[in-house]
Amino acid sequence: MKTTTLPKRVYRREFLSGCLAAGVAMSSGCVATGVAGAPELVWGSRGVGPGRFVKPRAITIDQSDQLYIVDTTGRIQVFDRDGNLLRWWSTPLTKNGRPTGLALDTNRPSSGRDVRLLVADTHYYRMLDYSLDGELHDEDQIGGTAGHQPGEFAFVTDAVTDRHGCVYIGEYNASDRIQKFDADGQFITQWGATGNAPGEFLRPQSLVVSGDVLWVCDSCNHRIQRFDIREETPRLIDIWGGPGTQNGQFYYPYDMVIANDQTVLVIEYKNNRIQRFEPDGTWIANWGTAGFEPGMLNQPWGLVVDSQDRVHVLDSNNHRVQRIAMPT
Repeated sequence: MKTTTLPKRVYRREFLSGCLAAGVAMSSGCVATGVAGAPELVWGSRGVGPGRFVKPRAITIDQSDQLYIVDTTGRIQVFDRDGNLLRWWSTPLTKNGRPTGLALDTNRPSSGRDVRLLVADTHYYRMLDYSLDGELHDEDQIGGTAGHQPGEFAFVTDAVTDRHGCVYIGEYNASDRIQKFDADGQFITQWGATGNAPGEFLRPQSLVVSGDVLWVCDSCNHRIQRFDIREETPRLIDIWGGPGTQNGQFYYPYDMVIANDQTVLVIEYKNNRIQRFEPDGTWIANWGTAGFEPGMLNQPWGLVVDSQDRVHVLDSNNHRVQRIAMPT
């Protein structure tokens, strides 16, 4: 798949902090919102042109703070941390549906290969493997067949790797489970089932590996589950949350990230907010509320943290990205 590289340019960026500090609104791009903790940068708008989005569904970030974003057109667009479009490409098939998960494979490069972008090609029952400039590696695809057997999938949600290079792939609908593969893509084990008992899932939408722990956004159960992945069959450690709008509760958690200080940020599709927690689950802060102005969210799907500890929020149904300071 050939990537399209464009010269650096900013698409509908709005720097907000200076305008808000001055307490004024200006038609040239400054927006006064009255929202506590207003974002310092907002960029993107609805459209199919370069640098624009149609309901972006997943985001990840590399060590150079380049942001990889996929939307419902099937395009993967790559931006710098200030919203300048660098390059883009499209996934091979989009008629049945578009990807809903992106992650960087930063573990398997120890075996001699470059860092890759793993794409949950949701409605084609597979994980795609790309170089960071958009070259598709067909030989490293996992899945592609709908089914319940090992190596077959329902709707794939996310794919991540551990420090040994093993791959964990989540799925939902006909099967709510996680499958584990070795670094060569060979099936190792699977666990989970459709349900709300501990260790079961209702749409495991986002997966994150930190050390020997796999974190799962068990979205339609409105909770986070953590698993010890040191053994061949992962062991449930604990469960965070439950349905609700109070601090520490969730309403469709769709993505999470572990920050540089090991605090945990979770974004909620229906509560339209980010919650930040200590590593032990103690609540720290919230950010966001439902709406359309900067500082407000409309069914967000994802978030990442850059090297400067700034949070980039995928404000999906507002077709944009908001960059904020770490919620405190």
